[in-house]
Amino acid sequence: MTPQKPEWLNTAAAAEMLGITPRTLYKLVDQGKVPGYRMGRVIRFRQSDILEAIESFRIEPGSLQHLYQEGQ
Repeated sequence: MTPQKPEWLNTAAAAEMLGITPRTLYKLVDQGKVPGYRMGRVIRFRQSDILEAIESFRIEPGSLQHLYQEGQ
């Protein structure tokens, strides 16, 4: 059985998949939250890495109380 080839995405496609701008994607790469790969002069993203990143951004229940509590 041959290993499956990774599906590479360009910056625009990866950003669209995340629902963010390319600039925000570059920021996430720089912060280490989304892995990017430099291939010559371009940056590419593995689709599987983008899907993992989406799951890692999931908000834990009860962690947003500071946004809606009264008196603040």
